[in-house]
Amino acid sequence: MTPRPGTHSESAWLPHPDLRTLDIGVLLQALADPVRLQIVRMLVERGEGSCGSLDLPVNRSTISHHLRTLRDSGLVATRLQGTSRLSRVRWSEVEDRFPGLLPAIVDAPPPEEADSAPSTP
Repeated sequence: MTPRPGTHSESAWLPHPDLRTLDIGVLLQALADPVRLQIVRMLVERGEGSCGSLDLPVNRSTISHHLRTLRDSGLVATRLQGTSRLSRVRWSEVEDRFPGLLPAIVDAPPPEEADSAPSTP
């Protein structure tokens, strides 16, 4: 049975750039923002999410903006499912274009806290 237009089983992908046409700097610039980096890590962990499903310390419109920036950079693909916009990381496509980039970023440890004591060589 074919779904009727407008039903929840119908989905369409929003446009995103072809990664073959992008320089790595575009992706790195998108990942330089701590909130966008957190979004990518969350999407990798969950597989897919919408701006309402991501628990972040910013409002939904800001999350939506960050998701669009990630989509425009080629890191994320977004599909319309009913009234939701579900985003996922384009893991295999990014890995094909820039091998090792996403594992290095997603698995990177957080920065260490700076000591007040001076460091010695």
